[in-house]
Amino acid sequence: MDMNSFSPMMPTSPLSMINQVKFEDEPDLKDLFITVDEPESHVTTIETFITYRIITKTSRGEFDSSEFEVRRRYQDFLWLKGKLEEAHPTLIIPPLPEKFIVKGMVERFNDDFIETRRKALQKFLNRIADHPTLTFNEDFKVFLTAQAWELSSHKKQGPGLLSRMGQTVRAVALSMRGVKSRPEEFMEMNNFIEIFSQKINLIDKISQRIYKEEREYSDEMKEYGPIHVLWSASEEDLVDSLRGVARCLDQCCKATEKRMSGLSEALLPAVHEYVLYSEMVMGVMKRRDQIQAELDSKVEALTYKKADTDLLIEEIGKLEDKVECANNALKADWERWKHNMQNDIKSAFTDMAEENIHYYEQEQIVDFLQLQND
Repeated sequence: MDMNSFSPMMPTSPLSMINQVKFEDEPDLKDLFITVDEPESHVTTIETFITYRIITKTSRGEFDSSEFEVRRRYQDFLWLKGKLEEAHPTLIIPPLPEKFIVKGMVERFNDDFIETRRKALQKFLNRIADHPTLTFNEDFKVFLTAQAWELSSHKKQGPGLLSRMGQTVRAVALSMRGVKSRPEEFMEMNNFIEIFSQKINLIDKISQRIYKEEREYSDEMKEYGPIHVLWSASEEDLVDSLRGVARCLDQCCKATEKRMSGLSEALLPAVHEYVLYSEMVMGVMKRRDQIQAELDSKVEALTYKKADTDLLIEEIGKLEDKVECANNALKADWERWKHNMQNDIKSAFTDMAEENIHYYEQEQIVDFLQLQND
């Protein structure tokens, strides 16, 4: 049956119509399964932090076992993200949740904050596991399998501080220099992500405001029902009506809470993840430009013979290969990212629409009960 058509043989309620346009899941071919759970608080003389248990199950031959269990803190996730960006500068690395939260939104280290972060960290790892290239990164494997002391030892390997500082200074200089002629396809990507970033940030702000206002509305409504119960104690002729109103308000509160739960668990995280994704993609675009800017500077130096010609020609050849690899990696990852983004956003809004339909159907039941009482 064509899933995009509405069959007259099928029910035509709003929910059934929404369900008909959903795409079927692709066959599950995963061979790496990651779970993040059991957060633990650690208090030392100098800091307080949370660690999370990470369980990995796999059938891959390059792993020494089929199951691993380790504990990691947020700084370890940051290290992994940095290593992935270093190894794959023009691949779109999944975003991590922010280290610090917006003041006034939620207290740091309370249960809601920890659970929200746990879910985001689990999504981060599973997005890496599902990526056709990142999933085979050696640092990712070490992150999933190494015990704490082994990971600490592994972190100490690699370029030293002075080398990293030199790379950073050169990257800043190249970004300031800019590129002379960015290819048209990357101009289109850049324009797309700038517009996307503006729109998704606006949706994020509006969604957060709606959630805050509905939370305040729900809290006030919870106080409204008991008032009618107390009122009924002094109005013998209105006892049934007032208590009926109280019952309806209680049902409204439950329906509102369920709707808000859907908003906080489905729409808000999905939208905010793509706010962070937009920042990541713009960072990838800058790194691609830096690679091209380095090539442009060498070509310019050769043109004006500012250095040894043979050495420049050799360096230019290597940089041309580097630019081509960077461009191909970004183009392939860009299409994959856009496809996932469209599916994720569509799914989030569809789920939210279902929650809204359930809510208003429940409201109609409440209205009917109120009429019956009247």
